[in-house]
Amino acid sequence: MSLEANGWTLLFDLDGTLVDSAPDLIGTLNAVLATDGFPALPLAQGRDLIGHGARALLRRGYETAGAPLTAEALDVRFALFLDLYVRRIAELTRPYPGCVAALTALKAEGYALAVTTNKRTDLSVALTDALRLTGLFACVYGPDRVSARKPEAAHLLEAIAASGGRADRALMVGDSSLDAGAAHAAGLPFVAVSFGYADVAIPEMKPWAVLDHYDAFPALVARCVAETEQALALAGSPG
Repeated sequence: MSLEANGWTLLFDLDGTLVDSAPDLIGTLNAVLATDGFPALPLAQGRDLIGHGARALLRRGYETAGAPLTAEALDVRFALFLDLYVRRIAELTRPYPGCVAALTALKAEGYALAVTTNKRTDLSVALTDALRLTGLFACVYGPDRVSARKPEAAHLLEAIAASGGRADRALMVGDSSLDAGAAHAAGLPFVAVSFGYADVAIPEMKPWAVLDHYDAFPALVARCVAETEQALALAGSPG
């Protein structure tokens, strides 16, 4: 383990950050919409609805179709959505290029990796299991495992604690305003991926850095560590 990596935690959103899951999520949404006679949403349009969890995706999908659901109707269709989604959870979903290699290298260097997602934990683990990614992570924390979900800081801080890390030595990677909001609330550097399902323009997220490809991620992490350690050293030095 490198000295720099010791004690550092790297947090990741899941959908749109580690994996491109839109084809399976939108495919499932369209299958549910079809049971009510609604046409399928194009993948490009459906991608904009992802990021707030499966229930929100379903609610937004029906709103986009012009048929908002009552709470009771949403519950019924959500149960169907889950049943269909679990059957195809990794049929077309794949990690983004370079992701697995970058995370494997960073884990080997001693970084603790964790998933902090608004996707339910059981679905998140089912997906990472299917893609053989679960072993990379110290923990996978969906909204049901924390006291408050993103964009609240607690989602990230509780995952850092579960990973044995410290909030002053952690980094958050994500694709949405929820990820950015949680990172800023927790006082963490935020890295926005340019290839995800952003719900606002990336500059509005006020990222510390933007990641265009995972091949560049290890170098970006090293820069963040160096800058942070230097700042901590200066803060601790006598004035």
